Amino acid sequence: QVQLVESGGGSVQTGVSLRLSCAASGLTFSHYAMGWFRQAPGKEREFAAGINWSGGRTLFADSVKGRFNISRDNSKNTVYLQMNSLKPEDTAVYFCAADDFRSNIVRTRLGVYLHWGQGTQVTVSS
Repeated sequence: QVQLVESGGGSVQTGVSLRLSCAASGLTFSHYAMGWFRQAPGKEREFAAGINWSGGRTLFADSVKGRFNISRDNSKNTVYLQMNSLKPEDTAVYFCAADDFRSNIVRTRLGVYLHWGQGTQVTVSS
C-alpha cells in the first residue's frame, strides 16, 4: 500500500521559512517524479513545485519561483519543499504527490499524479 505522509506545516508570520517533508512508502521511490501541490480555501488545487526521479530536474510555479526549493533524498524515500520568504498568499494545504513517470520531464497536471498524501496546513499571517 502506497503512503505519502507530509509533515512540517504550521502557522508562521510573513517572511519566515518552513520546510515541508513528504515520506513515501510502499513504492519504489526512485521510479517516481514527485510534486508539491497546494490548495487555498475556496480555490482549486494547483501545482507548486516538482522534481524528477533523479533530482536533476525541477520545476516551479511562477508564484513560488525564487522563494521555494524542492529536493529529494532517494535513500530516505523523502521529498522536501523549502519555503522561504513566505507570504499570506502562500496560505494553503500542501500536498505531495507521486507521478509514475521516469524521465527528465516534470509534469504539472494533477491528473497524472497517481498517489497523494493527506496534506499539511501552512498558514502565513501578516
